[in-house]
Amino acid sequence: MTTGDGRGSHPNRMPELNDTRPEIEAILLAGYRAMSPQQKMERVRAMTRAVQEVAMFDIRRRHPDAPERELSLRLASRWLDAATMRKVFGWDPDREGY
Repeated sequence: MTTGDGRGSHPNRMPELNDTRPEIEAILLAGYRAMSPQQKMERVRAMTRAVQEVAMFDIRRRHPDAPERELSLRLASRWLDAATMRKVFGWDPDREGY
């Protein structure tokens, strides 16, 4: 199997970073491999938090006068399925929106 640029792919290999030169990708992969599990989890936590912050900026832009609880529910509804939102929080994303 090839990746389109002549290099082979492997099921356990990280997907190609199309906009990254191969030598830079090798440095990134070496860095990730050298991290402890705790460091990797911290990276995941930081990236997740960054995505949530961007999502909250969008929610605040769309609903500038919404109370804090509503903003939090709209954020949660982007991660949780509608059935869970209705059951746990009484928030229906199909009716209220995201």
